[in-house]
Amino acid sequence: MERVYEFLKKCGTYFLATCDNVNDCQPRVRPFGTIEIFDGKLCFQTGKNKPVSKQLHNNPKFEICAYDADSQRWLRLTGDAVEEARIEAQVQMLDAYPELKSMYAPGDGVTEIFKIDNGSAVIASFTEAPVRITF
Repeated sequence: MERVYEFLKKCGTYFLATCDNVNDCQPRVRPFGTIEIFDGKLCFQTGKNKPVSKQLHNNPKFEICAYDADSQRWLRLTGDAVEEARIEAQVQMLDAYPELKSMYAPGDGVTEIFKIDNGSAVIASFTEAPVRITF
């Protein structure tokens, strides 16, 4: 999990894909940039008022893709996004990303943290064997 965290942190921006719902899956992809480890779980942040929040509550399965141009490697991460409701998670995330404090505050009813359960990642390139990581 630490390796996945370091990869995503280095990239800065990654792309998160979700589906509208379980039965009629129209994939939606958008850029994200928050990633933290809270209480032993990899976590990301969004707003409860955004479609991505509703999509993850309807269908917690997601995929993340990121590319590190320096190493010419990419990462694909799948798992289940589970809401982490503790205020401490919101505080840690917003302290790590202070630029978000103009839009979000711990306990504001909008800030939402998702932890990743059943994480499975592949770090790949065109020149090396893929590295598989589960957590």
